[in-house]
Amino acid sequence: MTEAIQIGNRTITASELISLLANYQMLPQLQRELIIDEAIDQNSRSAKIAIECTPEEVDQAKQKFYAEKQFKNEEDIQAWMAHQGLTPEQLEVITTRKLKIEKFKQAIWGNKLESYFFQSKTKLDKVIYSLLRTQDVGIAQELYFRIQAKENSFADLAREYSLGPEAQTGGLVGPIELNALHPVMVQMLSSSQPGQILPPTRIADWFVILRLEKFIPAQLDEFMKVRLLNELFEIWLQEQQKQIMSASQGEGGTGRQGEGDKSLT
Repeated sequence: MTEAIQIGNRTITASELISLLANYQMLPQLQRELIIDEAIDQNSRSAKIAIECTPEEVDQAKQKFYAEKQFKNEEDIQAWMAHQGLTPEQLEVITTRKLKIEKFKQAIWGNKLESYFFQSKTKLDKVIYSLLRTQDVGIAQELYFRIQAKENSFADLAREYSLGPEAQTGGLVGPIELNALHPVMVQMLSSSQPGQILPPTRIADWFVILRLEKFIPAQLDEFMKVRLLNELFEIWLQEQQKQIMSASQGEGGTGRQGEGDKSLT
């Protein structure tokens, strides 16, 4: 007998469900969650890596989930379960899943954070800088000399002449991570000193004048640890998805952001 589910007046068979998931573009998300669950299950059975939750942690995870859903009492929980078609066992799986995923991340990448941080630090460092851009090299040269001669302030000339959104802030941009900037700007700002005015340089369609205001080194604090842990997790997950696609469809090319697409601000 073919298994089916009833939704409203429609009966959906198992074979139809796959097609519907594809039509609604939900298969990639399903694949993602299955990869995660399989990895957690495999590592939970590993003698080297234990992903276990104490009763206290399970209870805390439930209370956090209930708070996020804004459940006020048991009636709210039961009503939500009925709406979702869940059993108590399935509810516990849902409420503890985030906790298990976080434990999985820590078990696999927790001891790699420091080395990954230092590998990535040059991209994570932040800068505050002043920017003036124009598409006319003659204007750029004139403005540069006026700033150098202190005839006008950088901020006043940026407000009047700069052709980007930085004009609204007198040319001031940041704090912003170096990783978000055009590679040429990264090189210029990384090799300059605060207060140093850099002469007009061609970047893509612009002639830009830069002044580094402040360099802010990245710190491996708790916020950064969480960020890097999630980043390593996503890198692994995307690689797993690529391997599955390669196995079923053959190797495919992926697009990369070009240097010319990097932001000036």
